[in-house]
Amino acid sequence: MSTNTTTTKKPTELYAAWHETLPRILNDGDSVKIQFDEANSSRIRITIHTAGHSGYTFDFTCLYVDDREVKVEFIDVEKDGIHVDEHTEIIQTLIEDYIRHIHECAQTLQRITHH
Repeated sequence: MSTNTTTTKKPTELYAAWHETLPRILNDGDSVKIQFDEANSSRIRITIHTAGHSGYTFDFTCLYVDDREVKVEFIDVEKDGIHVDEHTEIIQTLIEDYIRHIHECAQTLQRITHH
């Protein structure tokens, strides 16, 4: 298997593009923190803070499998800094929505990652 160089070829440009693009794709009022994983330059760590008074914070990883495909994994959800059960219907709906948004962002950024 070849080593994925998607994020190592243009890391600064890709990082800036994620910071610019994902907030526009998310729901109005949601905020996001994006950082590359120090252990794996093909993985991005994403933390999304929901809008409004819900106080939810969702953590995801987004791994570049190749220059066109990403694998998004849900890591954890907290409310006001306390872990909450992610199996409730409302949390599952939000997780699915955010995973879809992350995939949409990665697809938009193929102009950078696909050579």
